[in-house]
Amino acid sequence: MYINLLRVLAAAGIVLPFWKLVPWVIDNGLDIPLLVNELFSTQIGAFFGLDVIVSAIVLVLFIITDARRMGMEKYWVAIVCTFTVGVSFGLPIYLLMREKYGGSTNA
Repeated sequence: MYINLLRVLAAAGIVLPFWKLVPWVIDNGLDIPLLVNELFSTQIGAFFGLDVIVSAIVLVLFIITDARRMGMEKYWVAIVCTFTVGVSFGLPIYLLMREKYGGSTNA
């Protein structure tokens, strides 16, 4: 059941963010300076932007440390998922990889 929940969360973690990003990219192109400007144009947007940036850094450090401790290979896949989609996709993907490797996430 836990594996299925992680699969659903991974799917939601890619579909929901892209649901908002894709129309924006269609309208504006892949204009990174504009994206950053719009993200940080309000206090609440800046709050969420900074929160996600810090969360991504923490997640990448966790993935590297945990995967090396467990002797996992290919953990870089979860890091790529984090940088290409976001924490909402990278974290459930890593937890799925960890479960398949044999590690418990019930610490």
